[in-house]
Amino acid sequence: MDPICTLILPCLNEAPALRAVLPQVPAGMAVIVVDNGSTDDTAAVARDLGARVVAEPRAGYGAAVHAGVEAATTELIAVMDGDGSFDPADLLPMIDDVLAGRATMAVGRRRPVSRGVWPWHARLGNKAVVAWLRHRADFPIRDIAPMRVCRRVDLLDLDVRDRRFGYPVELMQKAMLAGWRISERDIAYHPRAAGTRSKVSGSVSGTVRTARDFMAVLR
Repeated sequence: MDPICTLILPCLNEAPALRAVLPQVPAGMAVIVVDNGSTDDTAAVARDLGARVVAEPRAGYGAAVHAGVEAATTELIAVMDGDGSFDPADLLPMIDDVLAGRATMAVGRRRPVSRGVWPWHARLGNKAVVAWLRHRADFPIRDIAPMRVCRRVDLLDLDVRDRRFGYPVELMQKAMLAGWRISERDIAYHPRAAGTRSKVSGSVSGTVRTARDFMAVLR
């Protein structure tokens, strides 16, 4: 049976994590690893473990995600980090939410498995952006969709333009303004795999900076 969902993993120097993550992907899902300029063997590891590799030379989380979405051919797409912090099995109930019509997009809410997994400054950045989204677009959830599932055509129609770390903020704002039904499910949040490149400083500061930019434009 052809897969109905493609898991997109935007990656930058995450070969050590992929060795553990890819074997955990539920059966029946296609996988696209988007290599966003890695200098390690991310691409080779991904191919060896059966993933399709797409190279995206433009730096930025949004650029990598969009390249994966364009390359996917399944009805549904799922997105999560490939650094070992998430369990792909947590995608299954989210896929069910979208297929059953309970949600246009299902997203994950991080639940750290131990102290220190989610540093205070990262939590603070997340809370700041969520508070802004709740104010601007009646945002109903508590996290910035670190893991998410939706229909590919719906996401392309949404026309998210940010190609850096502000991508999730623009995505959630446009989804809410478009009237999407969004469900949120708890997901386990693990420490990043040893040897992977930390994206905390970039993702938090970038997301908060983008939120400020949106506020300035839309005020």
